[in-house]
Amino acid sequence: MSDVFDFVVVGGGPGGCAVAARLAEARPDWRVALIEAGPAKSGVVSDVPLGIAISTPRKSERNYAYETVPQKALNGRCGFQPRGRGLGGSSLINGMIYIRGQREDYEGWERDAGCHGWGWDEVLRCFKQAENNERGADEFHGAGGPLNVADLRSPNPIAGTFVEAAVQAGFERNPDFNGFCQEGFGYYQVSQKGGSRFGAGRGYVAAAPRPNLAVITDAQAQRVVFEGRRAMGVEIVRDSRRETIGARAEVLVACGTFGSPQLLMASGVGPAAHLREHGITVVADSPELGSNLQDHIDYAINREFRDPMLFGVDFGTPVQVWRGWKDYKRAGTGLLTSNIAESGGFVRSQPDLARPDVQLHFVIGIVDDHGRKRHFTRGYSVHVCVLRPKSRGTVRLASPHMRVAPLIDPQFLADPADLHTLMNGVYQAYKVLRAPSMAGYEGRAIYGANWAEGAELEALIREHSDTIYHPVGTCRMGGDDRSVLDPQLRVRGVDGLRVVDASVMPTLISGNTAAPSAMIGERAAEFIRQSNEAAARAA
Repeated sequence: MSDVFDFVVVGGGPGGCAVAARLAEARPDWRVALIEAGPAKSGVVSDVPLGIAISTPRKSERNYAYETVPQKALNGRCGFQPRGRGLGGSSLINGMIYIRGQREDYEGWERDAGCHGWGWDEVLRCFKQAENNERGADEFHGAGGPLNVADLRSPNPIAGTFVEAAVQAGFERNPDFNGFCQEGFGYYQVSQKGGSRFGAGRGYVAAAPRPNLAVITDAQAQRVVFEGRRAMGVEIVRDSRRETIGARAEVLVACGTFGSPQLLMASGVGPAAHLREHGITVVADSPELGSNLQDHIDYAINREFRDPMLFGVDFGTPVQVWRGWKDYKRAGTGLLTSNIAESGGFVRSQPDLARPDVQLHFVIGIVDDHGRKRHFTRGYSVHVCVLRPKSRGTVRLASPHMRVAPLIDPQFLADPADLHTLMNGVYQAYKVLRAPSMAGYEGRAIYGANWAEGAELEALIREHSDTIYHPVGTCRMGGDDRSVLDPQLRVRGVDGLRVVDASVMPTLISGNTAAPSAMIGERAAEFIRQSNEAAARAA
């Protein structure tokens, strides 16, 4: 082994950064290694919030840019799955929206999935200790934590007009989606500081370096190394050399909803028959590993509307960006501080529901096929996503080698209820767009009729809907023996191995997943500290 640590964390996304930093903080005598396949530095395109228009649509050293297998319910199209690569993970390329989900999501984890210790009170405490909300601390928010949460520095007036229209349409105004109630419309708070992106790598690692935390970047994990059924370290490739990083206590896998099951299966943990198909020696048969994939299916109402306040690609764009750059460099304000999806809301697709099941994002530009299809014009889009989909998919190996992308099959709209919810969500969005404040911004639909309904809307959804980047669930925790993890995130069937990222969620939370992923890392560090303290007392 090239080096031995107490804890080895694989994956530098929000969950991995959180657990690595908190373990290093807990005891100076613990040596912690954080291994990340991508680069240590975020780069200018990532730091500038509007850079997501460039970073999300294309493959790069900071974006895996996966594709799914063909989706039957989406006319056989392959979906697009951008995932962050580098210290910070997907917080390097996401929309920076800070959302926790609904109280009922976590109460359901504890009550229905047997995830004891994951009720609302426990997770709220972890959310608060992770947060530095610039509005200050209160019953629902923290101050002084590593993740900076801010209001937009230069909100777009038309995003505000969308909120006013929602109020005119009969929806509630909500200034804090992470407060007492999530329902309603308002501006999103964002993971920014001084107008720049403030991802998990910056907050947990770069802002507070520790001598007992070794950050190993540009190092691709190949497999977890076992002695018998105990995880002893991680084999990596760094600078074209293969080496093993040892772990005295535990290996913590935080490679994300696609990468974590891939690494575990490549290491011999997973559905036994599938592993044998790829010539992998089975360490532990875990039949459900890689199953239970859930994601927010999203449909965008894209409208062309030529207004200089909106962002697009036309003859005025160079001047607009240049002015924005000057504002950004001088004061951390202006167009370039926009996360693009500035405002939105949470609504019930049907009035008899107890809580919102649809989320809307108002985007200050046209987003067609994740921004991969450009239009020489300006406009806006309203994204509609199903918060708690019933469809379930899988992640499987395409090869035993980690350099080969896994087979990702979300099985979008496999359950007809998801299509029904999505269509009703679009009708709720129409109510907002038809309200007086937005009436002058109707514009022209990029595809189909402006107010498509019924069979026409269904056809548009099948041709144009896709993820809004919140996959979870492939290493689900639970109180039942078939769950991949126990409620303390330990992999069943082996020792010294946990998973610490969004893949552990038994069910998808009602909102964006970056903040909950960091919370999972915070909770994992607590479990480990408590376990070690209990062992010390027993000794």
